[in-house]
Amino acid sequence: MSLSDELSKLAELRASGTLTEQEFARAKERLLGAERAQDPDPLAVAVNSFRRSRNDRWIGGVCGGIARSTAVESWVWRLLFAVLFLCFGAGLLVYVLLWIFVPSD
Repeated sequence: MSLSDELSKLAELRASGTLTEQEFARAKERLLGAERAQDPDPLAVAVNSFRRSRNDRWIGGVCGGIARSTAVESWVWRLLFAVLFLCFGAGLLVYVLLWIFVPSD
């Protein structure tokens, strides 16, 4: 049920006399407060907080930043990029793009 449907039901209950003005105001505030308090998408939070590492870096800090975001050791990410590099150079392309577009801490 959408927020507008919920609010219209509350207004109908108030108009019929089932809810007092104070009960209506509290219920409306609860509905509007719950809408504002929803947690953002965890994937969006992870993507927006992704930064290249300044401490755990060999070249650009991309693997160190990915390791911090995913809780996987940075050597695993370095190995993965090396394997992807051996597969038609895809690892180098992805690494360079991340190095360019991902900001540093």
